[in-house]
Amino acid sequence: MLIVNLVYFCSFLWHHDLLPAGNALYSRPVWLALNIAMLVCLYFYSNVHERRVFYAEKVAGQALKLVLTHAGIFVTLTSFLGNHDTPWQRMLLFYVIFFIALATWWVLSRQVVKLYRNQGFNFKRVIVIGGGTVGVRLINEMQSDQGYGFHIVGFFDNNPKSRSASAVYQGTLNDVEQFVKTHQVDEMFCCVPDIEDNQNVSRMIRIADNNAVDFYYVPQFGRTVTRQFELQSIGDVPILAVHPYPLKNPINRLVKRSFDLLISTIVLILSPLVIIPVAIGIKLSSPGPIFFVQKRTGYRGQAFNCYKFRTMRVNDDSDTLQATKGDPRVTKFGNFLRRTSIDELPQFYNVWRGEMSIVGPRPHMVAQTEMYSELIDKYMLRHTIKPGITGWAQVRGYRGQTEELWQMEKRVEYDVWYAENWTFFLDLKIIFRTAWNAIHGEDNAY
Repeated sequence: MLIVNLVYFCSFLWHHDLLPAGNALYSRPVWLALNIAMLVCLYFYSNVHERRVFYAEKVAGQALKLVLTHAGIFVTLTSFLGNHDTPWQRMLLFYVIFFIALATWWVLSRQVVKLYRNQGFNFKRVIVIGGGTVGVRLINEMQSDQGYGFHIVGFFDNNPKSRSASAVYQGTLNDVEQFVKTHQVDEMFCCVPDIEDNQNVSRMIRIADNNAVDFYYVPQFGRTVTRQFELQSIGDVPILAVHPYPLKNPINRLVKRSFDLLISTIVLILSPLVIIPVAIGIKLSSPGPIFFVQKRTGYRGQAFNCYKFRTMRVNDDSDTLQATKGDPRVTKFGNFLRRTSIDELPQFYNVWRGEMSIVGPRPHMVAQTEMYSELIDKYMLRHTIKPGITGWAQVRGYRGQTEELWQMEKRVEYDVWYAENWTFFLDLKIIFRTAWNAIHGEDNAY
């Protein structure tokens, strides 16, 4: 509320000397409409600081949704008030500044809260009940970042082997009630399967109710199901649906494709500034073509011609053998192109054609796809979106050669996570980190 009023007040001071007397944009009714619209928005977008696990790009996405919603409500209200003369450029400038200020405040304030929690404050005292696969995964997630503010004070399970699974093991399920009565507990997470002949879940709910503890039931999906789900209902019956990919939404696809077209068009227009000196360097380094064209697996498993600047001497193994560190096929000039990622620039032509996106899972050679699809579970899920010039796996350190199977498994894990959690701001974050890595250099860039 303070931010929207500060931006409004500053814009008034900025344009005060240019405004005719009695300008409708800065009248008291319009100021009132501004705040009414903000109150409505806060009703729908007030959970940014309530959720303890919320990534920065999603925070920025929430800010953008709030600003767009506010604009729609505000313009509607002011139209009823008779304000039809405000230049759209001024309104656009106001909302751009409002978005930047709001997103900056939300991201920075959440970082301050995380730092505060890292000092041991503002935490929730939590007990976890059930030490199966899901319980262990939950504990690991809670303890992965102290900034989440989860302090696990107790872990309960009937399996004797669970004693060694966690340092905070406090006993069996029969010990939960006494522990909750004698210790301060804020939240209880129940990871016990709810089956017909097992009354443990209902007993845990009763214990939580009787001791004013927030209760959360963790569904049992097993170790193989790690995708996100969203809660829905049919009447009074709760159901869990597989969380749909964000890029199945036509608006999200339009946003991503528009950004790809804009950036790739600009890059292609300016490309002669890079292509000419690079082409000379490639020709001087070794005989052969300037561009290297290779069949790679794209969207929905369809093969396409992927373009790169040639960095190797012409050889017969380029379509089957991945580049390795110190690979004798790579020329000195090619090594420079790989370290700086300049060799990937021709792929903006693939982006412009719609075969690739700027951000997405890196496209693999067709031979790699055939091999890894047999070895890695959910490997083909990475092809449910377009491949990219850079991706989430690459900026997380999984770029280049994959000497062992676990490295490719980790890359696939990050690729699938990106597909399930895409936001426009996540793309911007990946692009920024890619540029930063290109400037400072990467160990795996060879």
